[in-house]
Amino acid sequence: MRLLGIDPGSQTIGLALSDVTLSIASPYGSLRRRRLRDNATEIAAIAAREGAGGLVVGLPLSLDGTLGPAAQAARDWARALGDATALALAFWDERLSSAAVNRMLINEADLSRRKRAASVDRAAATYILQAALDASRAATPGRDCDNETTGGISQTPSPS
Repeated sequence: MRLLGIDPGSQTIGLALSDVTLSIASPYGSLRRRRLRDNATEIAAIAAREGAGGLVVGLPLSLDGTLGPAAQAARDWARALGDATALALAFWDERLSSAAVNRMLINEADLSRRKRAASVDRAAATYILQAALDASRAATPGRDCDNETTGGISQTPSPS
């Protein structure tokens, strides 16, 4: 099964999709953030259509690694999303992912601010998912930041 990477922004939800070998993450698209029920329906439909069996959700920890208000809100939203979609859920530390993606889009892709804004959410989701896939493949704990998961995304339990 594939995995769906999610960057839960306040206005837009970035999406990425892994290949079936869980080696490569690719940008998938973005959704406008709406009521959880509506987004859960959209994400469940995408997961069913693409054969995704789990979600890797970016968790915006504070720079010192603590769970601040933004991370707690993202965690609560993701847990509710996992419950609503009945998909396995893992969290991944996404500190500085948007900054890294913006730097890449400026330096390598030479995109204007408007074009970057349209791309950054799905690129950040891809960045998050690829980091989780790389860590899982290396069989190291990586930067998994949820005590509910152990070592790699392949061992993620279903939410309950």
